[in-house]
Amino acid sequence: AAHRLALSVLIVAFALLAPGGHAAGEPWHVCGDSGEYDDKSVYQANLNLVAAALPKNASASPNLFATAEAGAVPEKVTALALCRGDANSRACSSCLANAFANLPNVCPGFKEAVIYYDACMLRYSDVQFLSADDSGPLGVELTYTVRNDANATSEPGRYQRAVATLMNATADYAAYNSTRRYATGQADLDREFPKVYSWAQCTPDLTPGRCRDCLAQLIAQLPVQFTDSIGGRLLGPRCSFEYETKPFINGPVIVQLPATSASSGAPAPAVVPTPPASATAEGRKYSVPGMVLIILLPMIAAINLVAWLFSWRRRQVLRKAKQPDPNYSTDEAEGMESVESMLIDISTLRAATEDFAESNKLGEGGFGPVYKVVN
Repeated sequence: AAHRLALSVLIVAFALLAPGGHAAGEPWHVCGDSGEYDDKSVYQANLNLVAAALPKNASASPNLFATAEAGAVPEKVTALALCRGDANSRACSSCLANAFANLPNVCPGFKEAVIYYDACMLRYSDVQFLSADDSGPLGVELTYTVRNDANATSEPGRYQRAVATLMNATADYAAYNSTRRYATGQADLDREFPKVYSWAQCTPDLTPGRCRDCLAQLIAQLPVQFTDSIGGRLLGPRCSFEYETKPFINGPVIVQLPATSASSGAPAPAVVPTPPASATAEGRKYSVPGMVLIILLPMIAAINLVAWLFSWRRRQVLRKAKQPDPNYSTDEAEGMESVESMLIDISTLRAATEDFAESNKLGEGGFGPVYKVVN
């Protein structure tokens, strides 16, 4: 997807750098190169049918947008009309009627052509550019650039960063928060230019993602087409934007951004929101501190676990040693105490038997002589 986006941006750049793309004053037109027709051709008859119906249909639509087709290939006419979101139905109808009247004159005999006004735009072609699955061409080769010749002088870098931030915010709202694919914006800036105003719009038949992609391709051209310029517009058959230091929209401001300090750096023009990066075949790359932590933390945890097991085992052994032997009965202990209590020292025996006198001897057995005790 990235290489397709880069290719689209290059196509837009070449289209915008083409001769005749920077003139001021409406209307602005681009003539295609798909083929030619004459006044009495079938293509002209089909174009007349479209011109009779399209202005009315677009001005009656809630989105001020309509498409039309007439005839069969190769003389088939496909057309698209869109009025700016702040226009009313009457102004829309009048603008498109003028567009149908003027476009054949400024692009005589061209089967493909587009014309831009402040309030509307019209495109017709013998090439099918409408698609039910939203995959049709965006017509970047028909984009027109209008540049304000005045430049920001005090802080041009800061001014362009503020414009890029405002344009991206306006484009986000138009694509994702408006079913009409339309948004206006305003940002506070500095003393030289207190405010900057913006407008972004896509044809309502584009999906949010397709609309944002179209606007991103145009916004990416800000540093190229509008370096230091205080205003300008990029007009395309599927999406357009404009920014100026003076109000130019007949309606409320939708997106409002606060002032940024001179030291703050607003983001550069974003082409599209970058999706999360996936793991590559090379694997993840870690910094040196990260690798140290990855190695040390498991080692410390393992050492602590071994120390705890050792301490627990030692406590178990000591606790078991303090407990009495279950094979050592209480009766045996009491018997030993009874035997010990029967032991008499030799001096007591001598006194009781008159020093083992023969007259006190009662007899003799297997364990020795037996004496009687004399009081």
